[in-house]
Amino acid sequence: MSKKVIAIVGPKGGIGKSTISSNLAVALAHMGKKVIAVDLDLGGANLHILLGIKHFDRSLDDFIMKKMATLDEVLIGTGIYNLQLICGGANIPDIANMPYQQKMKLINHLLKLESDMVILDLSAGSSFNVIDFLLIANQQLLITSPESTSLIKVYSFIKSCVYRLLTFHFKSEDAHDALDILAKAKDVDAYPHLKTVGNILDEVATINPAAVESAWKMLDKFRPNIVINMVQTAEEVKVGKVIRSMLEQYLGISSSIVTTIPTDTMVRKALFKNKPMMLAYPGSEFSQAVRRLAEQCI
Repeated sequence: MSKKVIAIVGPKGGIGKSTISSNLAVALAHMGKKVIAVDLDLGGANLHILLGIKHFDRSLDDFIMKKMATLDEVLIGTGIYNLQLICGGANIPDIANMPYQQKMKLINHLLKLESDMVILDLSAGSSFNVIDFLLIANQQLLITSPESTSLIKVYSFIKSCVYRLLTFHFKSEDAHDALDILAKAKDVDAYPHLKTVGNILDEVATINPAAVESAWKMLDKFRPNIVINMVQTAEEVKVGKVIRSMLEQYLGISSSIVTTIPTDTMVRKALFKNKPMMLAYPGSEFSQAVRRLAEQCI
């Protein structure tokens, strides 16, 4: 994949995921990268609003409904140099639960977009569609707030991703016994000895060691990065270590804390101005943190 695809997800709603997505897109564009932001918050699209766009004449709906043959035709300008947008679908009933074939067609076209950076702003939750869009990216950002409920949601989401990856892997290896063990592991009360991914793969290794060796190699490539938003105190910065430890202990996943983004009262003011923070208040603490995040994404 020549371009970088960045998938951004906030498993819990209301934590500023789309605000970060829109401002990250602006920051990368300001750094000279050609950026396409794609609103994949299906059924709840608002990325255009956060970029200050009130009206548009095409959206993801037009591609899904086959009114336009390619995603390139759906692209609109944002008025920001180097930044284009694909507005999210909003008028198709149950679009968030699109059929598998339709999803795969959309994924194929997303990967064909010509740009330096493609940012996918995903829906909240942990549906298969959200996970599959996340897994096509070569960089994943999981947005969380410091609250325990948000951290638990992030952990649960990554766990769902790991199970999805292992399911695909074992199917490709024709390892049906391994799939049975994976299914049992979802019921921790009944099978407490399968509590961690390490436990699961140790069990699979007794019947199919080759599948386990390749599974570990696959999981080693999955390194989601966690961004802690709305941080107010030094203590809240430290919660990243907790979630990182949980991911390593229970899921065998290595993760890094990309950055922390402070609570900033100017974010609300920028929304009222219909401008991204990077444009309305470029010197704010929030904008500086997003700029650091952009530098780490390049």
